[in-house]
Amino acid sequence: MADKLGNYDRFERDRWRDLFDAEAVPLTEADLDQIRSLNDRISLADVKEIYMPLVHYILLKYHEFQLANNARSDFLKVPRRHVPFLIGIAGSVAVGKSTTARLLALMLKHLYAQLKVQQITTDGFLYPNNVLEEKGIIDDKGFPDSYDMPRLIQFLNDVKQSRPNVKAPRYSHQVYDVIPDEYDEIDQPDILIVEGINVLQLPSQAEIFVSDFFDFSIYVDAEPKLIEHWFLERFSILLDSAFNDKTNYYHELATGSREDAFLYARQVWDAVDLRNLNEYILPTRNRANVILHKRQHHAIDAVYLRQY
Repeated sequence: MADKLGNYDRFERDRWRDLFDAEAVPLTEADLDQIRSLNDRISLADVKEIYMPLVHYILLKYHEFQLANNARSDFLKVPRRHVPFLIGIAGSVAVGKSTTARLLALMLKHLYAQLKVQQITTDGFLYPNNVLEEKGIIDDKGFPDSYDMPRLIQFLNDVKQSRPNVKAPRYSHQVYDVIPDEYDEIDQPDILIVEGINVLQLPSQAEIFVSDFFDFSIYVDAEPKLIEHWFLERFSILLDSAFNDKTNYYHELATGSREDAFLYARQVWDAVDLRNLNEYILPTRNRANVILHKRQHHAIDAVYLRQY
């Protein structure tokens, strides 16, 4: 990996930890249990050694952002206005993006209670399954063209314009589809964290990209073989949770042959998720400001900080 990231400074875990002397952490194990994804692993040591320095670096960039906006307003002799600071978090399926997003949001709220921090996932901006069927791309769900990019870009533009009560559609992993007429409302936050596999991608037909709205971005990284292991591990948990729920997308798989179910999961990984990673997600890694590199058991062993 290092030879492909010449424009990054690499910090081993110990060196990154030493950049910020965190005597205490603002969270408990119970807090971590509330935000941890199905098979993700995170500890208070991770909070102290990885995320405390990261949060303080993000706050440094946030204050720089505010100073620049104020300077622009002063130069133009116009009233200063509220402009949300947007953070994008990208990476493969099953790599732990959601946990990272929720953890950062929680830490920012605890450490800087005066700031309004909100968080969303871009899953809700996927086209509904019936639309994907009509377009003939249901098997490419999660690829750039499976997202309603105009709608997502309009949402981000409205947030950046600090419009009140901007609606983000909700997605259910249980039914594997967008939930009709259900939304999360983003109401003029100081910081909005946007998590999704697509957030740093560049769709082929677009003049404005999702990443154009970000003021800071993070890529959660790991070797594909490790991610595949986590993907299958998560699939096993989803099967177990769907066994008695006929409305769950995974119910039919859960009640059938376990061997056939895992054969199906491996086929999905190879044909969809690994291909999406190699063709669309991984090529955007060097667009991120920070790369969190994971090894076995979701342990972060290095942090890469972009030089410019």
